[in-house]
Amino acid sequence: MEFIEILKAVILGIIEGITEWLPISSTGHMIIVDEFLQLNMSDAFKEMFLVVVQLGAIMAVVLLYFGRLNPFSARKSIRQKRETWSLWFKVIVATIPAGVIGFLYNDMLNELFYNYKTVALMLIVYGILFIIVENRNRHRRPRVNDFSDLSYMTALGIGLFQVLSLIPGTSRSGATIVGAMLLGTSRSIAAEFTFFLAIPVMFGASLLKLVKFGLVFTGEELTILLVGMAVSFIVSIIAIKFLLRYIKRNDFKIFGYYRIALGIIVLAYFMLIR
Repeated sequence: MEFIEILKAVILGIIEGITEWLPISSTGHMIIVDEFLQLNMSDAFKEMFLVVVQLGAIMAVVLLYFGRLNPFSARKSIRQKRETWSLWFKVIVATIPAGVIGFLYNDMLNELFYNYKTVALMLIVYGILFIIVENRNRHRRPRVNDFSDLSYMTALGIGLFQVLSLIPGTSRSGATIVGAMLLGTSRSIAAEFTFFLAIPVMFGASLLKLVKFGLVFTGEELTILLVGMAVSFIVSIIAIKFLLRYIKRNDFKIFGYYRIALGIIVLAYFMLIR
């Protein structure tokens, strides 16, 4: 096995671990990285790898929030267990819209929209939306500052915004965070609920890709996949902790500006350079 392929898996794991949680679009970054760095593997493996590497990222959420998300913890009172179950039911409700539409139309959506123009446009559009939403909320107090304040209707509304992330370049975290804030949640609740929504979404998407690939790996393929997942896991822990610390004192505007800049770079590269 060539060392260079392991190094590529490490780099892809780092990109996944950062861009999955920060609202800056993992697809937007991958479409640029793919121009310069490609695994020397089959197309089927590369397609599967770019989805299943997310399992490492999602395990970071499970580790960091295990206590809060575990409804069977002996340390929790009956009331706390009920609140945990309630949170999980809200996550399930919010997952349904994107789960159904993604299952039915994912291939069609990718065929129609997986191109640099759509990705760049969505990067810019949602970058502008982040700035608009933050300016709109500057003098407003959020209605939802705790998960006990989060209603099922609001959770469903956030889930409908998550449907928009099926268009490449939108960013799943970007769509749900913008949606949650428009619906009255605080930045921290918007970010954390986005993390929790990722658990069923990523597990489901990864399972489908693994089944489609066939669950049969060569030694080299398995090594590359595990390296990518491990790096994604470690980097995700750092990225999640960074985001939660950052939004305690700052807004999301910086991510909006970054998305706009990246969208312009994507357009410029493919239209003028490539």
